[in-house]
Parts: sequence; structure tokens; C-alpha cells
Amino acid sequence: MSSTELPSVLATSVAPKVGTVRVAAGERLRTVGLPGITLTVRSRPPVREGLPPALYVHGLGGSSQNWSALMPRMDGLVDSEAVDLPGFGDSPPPDDGDYSVTGHARAVIRFLDAAERGPVHLFGNSLGGAVTTRVAAVRPDLVRTLTLVSPALPEIRVQRSAVPTALLALPGVAALFTRFTKDWSAEQRVRGVTALCYGDPGMVTPEGFRNAVEEMERRLALPYFWDAMARSARGIVNAYTLGGQHGLWRQAERVLAPTLLVYGGRDQLVSYRMAQRAARAFRDSRLLTLPDAGHVAMMEYPETVATAFRELLADTGELADAGPTSARS
Repeated sequence: MSSTELPSVLATSVAPKVGTVRVAAGERLRTVGLPGITLTVRSRPPVREGLPPALYVHGLGGSSQNWSALMPRMDGLVDSEAVDLPGFGDSPPPDDGDYSVTGHARAVIRFLDAAERGPVHLFGNSLGGAVTTRVAAVRPDLVRTLTLVSPALPEIRVQRSAVPTALLALPGVAALFTRFTKDWSAEQRVRGVTALCYGDPGMVTPEGFRNAVEEMERRLALPYFWDAMARSARGIVNAYTLGGQHGLWRQAERVLAPTLLVYGGRDQLVSYRMAQRAARAFRDSRLLTLPDAGHVAMMEYPETVATAFRELLADTGELADAGPTSARS
């Protein structure tokens, strides 16, 4: 679960004037209004008609921009869309203030049902990995394949470096942290997040760092930013404690879709040792381990992830639907 920042404002129709969201070359944004939620969706025009659809779901503190490095490399394989979960990126908070894993999964399902694009190739990172696992378990009709990058699935022994993010779930901690860090610049915050999420922070280009700082400044101007962070962190912790059929590991066992699991050896938030357990839990899984990657392999090694996904398509017979074009860099 990625970490960033939070003031406490309940989910209402707050619409502050803040900077615009960055759109990379070849991307476009649109707003989708659905009952109880409004979602911003980032997409790339498909290189040709008939490509199977794909949907990407980001992690805690992230946005659809987290998939901008991967999506161009998928151009010949899928028709790509990435969603900003409610309260993140450019999507406003949900009307009901529900930031639980189930609440986020419900938003994804609602979007897929309304778009009538399913079944899709579904991708999730961190919190998005927990969300998409739940989607795949309860709505198998919506999912062709599932690709999970460092999914936030329950761990008995949480890594020490992940504890500060989990503490956001405790009442009052977000407000305390906000006061403690009020003098931190956007640059300082981005350096901290980068050090936590990347296996090698030196891989971030100067332009990428400037863009991240600009986005951080934009998000800090949102009055609900910290509230969305704290409530979503609480949602992950609560999901970790659920047992029975609603437990995430039990739901992983119910996933029918062919699954690609991607784990980083330098991940400070999701333990590398969970890779083998995940490979056993998902009944039709393939495992890609990247020893030098951190928590966001799709940002650090997008070409490697795209190649592994292409191999998943070939292995499952889905590549014929995508056509002969290979993923491009």
C-alpha cells in the first residue's frame, strides 16, 4: 500500500479549484457519472478496432497516472483504460464515504457494468490488487485475466517499513501526522514516497520527479485528500481481519481467471515472501518475481511486465483475440 498524505472532510460534493491533472501524450481523460460516484477514466485510443478491453486499478495514494508507463506498451494487445478510484486522482469522494475494499470493488463493478466492456483484462496494484481480487472472486463474468502487482493481501508479519502506512488507519493519526508534517514541502513528500515505493529511486527521471511534485501539490490542495487516505488505509486493515468467505485469501482461491502475479524483491510495503503463498492461492497463476523492483513494478519495469502479460495471453489462448502485434516500448 503506497503512502502519501490527509485534513478530515467527509465525502460531499466539495469541488475545490486546484491544478489540472497531467495527461501524457496519447492519453485522454473523461468523467463517468454513476449512481453515488463520479469516476475519472484515463485511456489510450486503441491502435485498431476489436482489441479486448483492459482496466487498471491503482493503489493507496495513487491514481490512474501510475499506469501511464505501462499502457503504451500494451497498445497492440488491449484497449486500455485506467480508473481513478473514488477520492483519488481526479475522482471526487463517493457520496456514501465508503472507502473499504468492498466499496472500491463496488465502484469498479459499477463502472464495468455501466460501460458494458466486460469481460476485461483486469490489473491491480497494492490496494488495487486487493480490490481487483475481490472483483474477480465475486464477478467472474467481468474478468478475462487478472494481473496483480504487489497486491495488498493479508500478511501475518507486516514489514516494519509498512507500519507507518497502516497506522493511518487509526483514529486521530492522520490529523496528528498532518500537523507534524505541515512544513514539509511537496518535494520532500515525493522523495519520501519514491524512496518507499521504488526499488531504486534513482530510476525516476528529473521530469518524472517534477511531474510527481506538481501532482502532489495539486492533491494537497484537495480538502478530502487525507480523509480518503485514512479511510482507505482503514479499509485495507479491516479487510485483513475478515475471515470466512469474505477473507481476501479465501476470495483469491475462488478466482477463476488466469492470474499473473508480479512481486518485487525490494518491495518495502508488500513482502516478497508472500509471492509463493499467492501462487498457491490463485488456482491458475503464473509468478513473475523481479529482484530489483519495489512496490510499483509497472512503473519501474513496464516493458518486463508487458512482456509477461503477453506471455499470459499466449499461454491462455487470449493472444489470438489481441492479434499478432507485440507490445511496443
